[in-house]
Amino acid sequence: MNPSTSSSPSSVAAQVALLYPGDRAMRDRSQPAESRFAALFDAFAGAGIRAAPAVYHDDFADEVESQLRGVQLVMVWCNPIEGGRRRDRLDAMLRRVAASGVIVSAHPDAILALGTKDVLLAARGLPFGSDVHRIDSLAQLQSELPARLREGARVLKQYRGQSGNGVWRVELADAAQPRLRVRHAQRGSEEEIMDMAALALRLAPYFDSENGGHMVDQAWQPRLVEGMVRAYLVGRRVAGFGVQAVNALYPGKPGEAPPATGPRLYHDAGLPQYQRLKTLLETEWVESLRERVGLPPDRLPLLWDCDFLLGEPDASGDRYVLCEVNVSSVSPFPPSAILGIVEAVRGRLRA
Repeated sequence: MNPSTSSSPSSVAAQVALLYPGDRAMRDRSQPAESRFAALFDAFAGAGIRAAPAVYHDDFADEVESQLRGVQLVMVWCNPIEGGRRRDRLDAMLRRVAASGVIVSAHPDAILALGTKDVLLAARGLPFGSDVHRIDSLAQLQSELPARLREGARVLKQYRGQSGNGVWRVELADAAQPRLRVRHAQRGSEEEIMDMAALALRLAPYFDSENGGHMVDQAWQPRLVEGMVRAYLVGRRVAGFGVQAVNALYPGKPGEAPPATGPRLYHDAGLPQYQRLKTLLETEWVESLRERVGLPPDRLPLLWDCDFLLGEPDASGDRYVLCEVNVSSVSPFPPSAILGIVEAVRGRLRA
C-alpha cells in the first residue's frame, strides 16, 4: 500500500511519523493528502520510506505515544502554544519516546537550546550576535532599561513565543520627558505612549515562572524596514531561503501607518544575494552556535531556521544579525528543502 494514501496510522508499518496538531476527526482520517505536508509525504513515498501522519492532541496523547513507539523516527511540528495549550505534555511524551530509542526531531532539548529567545544571549559574542541583555525581574527592567533607551530603541522579547506575541519595541518618546513609545509585534497592534510604570505592568506576565521568568532585551536594528531573511536548514546545510518585509515593529512616520508587512517569498539555496550567508552558516556559524548552546551534534534538528536582520555593513558587506531561531514548528518551508529532508531522514535511519 502506498503510504501517501494510507487511511489510518496503523494501516502501514511506518518507519517515520510526521506529528502535527489536529482534532479527533483529523486523526481518525489521517489522510496525508489533506495535510500541509502532502508534498513531503509524497517525497518519502517516492524514496521508499514509509511515512504516516501522527495527528496529535493532548486529549489522545497516550494513543499517539503508542503509535510513535512503533516507528524509527518522528518529525514534530507543534508551536509552543497550540490551540491555547502549552506543549508540556507533548514534550514529556517525546522525551519518553526518544529514551526508548526513537529518533525525535526536533527533540525538546534542542528546542530549549535553540528555539527560545535565550539563543540571542548565547550568540551575543558570535559574529552574528548583537547587543543583548537578560532581564530577570520588573525591578531590573525599571532600573536598567532607561539608560539603554537613551542610546536608542530596544526590543524586549519574552522567553518563548510565536507570531510576534511577547515582542515589544520600546523607545523614548521625548528625551526631555519620561514617556515611551511602545509597540507590540503581534498582528493588529498599534503604537502606544506610556510611562515606565505602565510598561512594567504590561510586561509583568512574562516574568511569571510559567512564562520563563525573564525577558531578553535586544538593540533595535534600524534596517528592519529593508526586510528579513530566513535561512532554512536541514541539519548543518542550508536548504532554502525565505525573504520577507517583516515590519510589525517598524515605526511609521508622523501621521502615517507603518509600512505593510509583505509576503514571504521562498527561494532555493542558490539565491545569489545570500551565498555569503549560506557559506558562513555551513562552514562556521551553525557549528559555533551548536557548541555555544551545548547541543550534541546528533540533536541538531532535521529542519529548523534562523531569522536574520541586516546590521551595519562591515568590510565584507552586509552584516547579518540573528533575530531568532525557529525549531518547534517550521512550516511552511521552501519546496527545495524537501529533498534534503528526505536524504537526511534516510541517513538517520541508516545510522
